[in-house]
Amino acid sequence: MSDDNHTLPYPDSSAEHPTLVIPGSDADGTTDAAPPKRRRRRWPWVLLIIVVLLAALVVAAEFIARSILPGIVRSLVIEQLDLPADQQLDVAAEGILLPQLIGGRLDELHLSTDAVTLEGITGAADVTATGIPLRGGDLGGASGTIRIDQAEFTTLLAGTDLPVDSVEFDAPNTTLGGSFTVFGAAVPITLTLTPGAAEGDLELTPVGLSIGGLDVDVDGVGSMLGSVGDSLTQTQRICIADQLPAGLTLTGLEISGSAAVIDIDVDGAIATDPALLEKGVCPS
Repeated sequence: MSDDNHTLPYPDSSAEHPTLVIPGSDADGTTDAAPPKRRRRRWPWVLLIIVVLLAALVVAAEFIARSILPGIVRSLVIEQLDLPADQQLDVAAEGILLPQLIGGRLDELHLSTDAVTLEGITGAADVTATGIPLRGGDLGGASGTIRIDQAEFTTLLAGTDLPVDSVEFDAPNTTLGGSFTVFGAAVPITLTLTPGAAEGDLELTPVGLSIGGLDVDVDGVGSMLGSVGDSLTQTQRICIADQLPAGLTLTGLEISGSAAVIDIDVDGAIATDPALLEKGVCPS
């Protein structure tokens, strides 16, 4: 009987066989200890959180300052100018407020109102003040505009010798309507003037004249009407300082639409000198 199935010999027990080494263990079977985990440095994250919190606090403080400051300024202005308690007055501060508050001086304040009465003149005011001390002292400076209507402009001219029964604006001019007396008879007249300002005074330059409904030559009227003609045809300067607070100086005036726009300069000492809030004085 033939042996077709060959039998493999048993391995020789005396032969050396390689030992399979498991990763992470020594050849003798012992396992190496796992390397210690590296701690993540947390301080950058902590610093970032602190910075974010500080920034949030600064933003909140700036927001609070912007919410509170206008009300404080409004109250002070109303008290200083002796305005009604319900006076409408908008206040806006420029720039970042916190550094200014810390430094004790505001860079710029903008104040505006649709209607305010100062020494009998009522108009819309728009004023910008700079260098405002928070602990008392003079302003660095201030300037602005006052817009008045035809009725208030008529009041400005009330103390003049001009025939002022009515006033009409037709930019850049204004037309006065009135009359003057010749030989005991009232003669109707309309005088068209271009208003302006010169050295703090209101300046009126005649550009048109109508007498009794007839247009006449402005340059030739003086010789025809004598002193009356001269007063009507020559450029006139009118002091209005006695109709404004002493701390305000007229620097410009023009007709714009339905209003006369008066440019003013404000004396910085008006914040500390009560006399500058009183009516000014015209030279006698």
